[in-house]
Amino acid sequence: MTRVAHHDAVRPNAQRHPPEQAPLDAAHASDLTELDALVTTCRACPRLVAWRETVAVTKRAAFRDEEYWGRPVPGFGPHDAGILIVGLAPAAHGANRTGRMFTGDRSGEVLYAAMHAVGLASQPVAVSADDGLELFGTRISAPVRCAPPENKPTPAERRTCAPFLARELELLAATLRVVVVLGGFGWQALMASLTDAGWLVPRPRPRFGHGARVRIDHSDGRSLEVLGCFHVSQQNTFTGRLTPAMVEEVLAEAKTLAGVV
Repeated sequence: MTRVAHHDAVRPNAQRHPPEQAPLDAAHASDLTELDALVTTCRACPRLVAWRETVAVTKRAAFRDEEYWGRPVPGFGPHDAGILIVGLAPAAHGANRTGRMFTGDRSGEVLYAAMHAVGLASQPVAVSADDGLELFGTRISAPVRCAPPENKPTPAERRTCAPFLARELELLAATLRVVVVLGGFGWQALMASLTDAGWLVPRPRPRFGHGARVRIDHSDGRSLEVLGCFHVSQQNTFTGRLTPAMVEEVLAEAKTLAGVV
């Protein structure tokens, strides 16, 4: 199985439309390398562009000597993953700083520790894009690729960004067996993307909940198991609503269902 430590270098010719229309090109990305490159060029949502770039300049005091990524964050993980983890959006001083999903913040500390515990990551910590972390059989993505103010993207911003996740799902089709969704926002976004891509999502749509599991079939005979997990946010982990053991349980189930070894 292919192992990828971080996204590949940006292809200079990946962009066809202006950056303000980058999501329109997502459907034409020939592979995940091209899609990831395209994501990093996007300037489609003015509010998100302004916020992510302001944060990259003002910084947090603890990181004042670091150069922030300050761009949209691409997916992270192998291109033949059997598991896709879908979060919410990059954190302002986490992935927006480091350029890699769930890297450099408290949420990532919980997620990667759990992934390492069940054998889906090479190490339990993620501090920077060049820290040597590898994911095994698992890719991490999000329905919104820019850090939003107060961690709250608008429905319009989610719709604008949706083509990136939709194409990512298509490019993973040959190997993807399980999607683990962190939180209700990601759950709703995933169900919308699956519906748009021809998956037979039940009506009414399955409800999110921690430990939720639903099988979704495609008209071409494929199927996906979708698992719900509370988001690894500080709001959940600091209050005890979500414990490391709970995250590990969901990830272990995903690993078994996907046949990742």
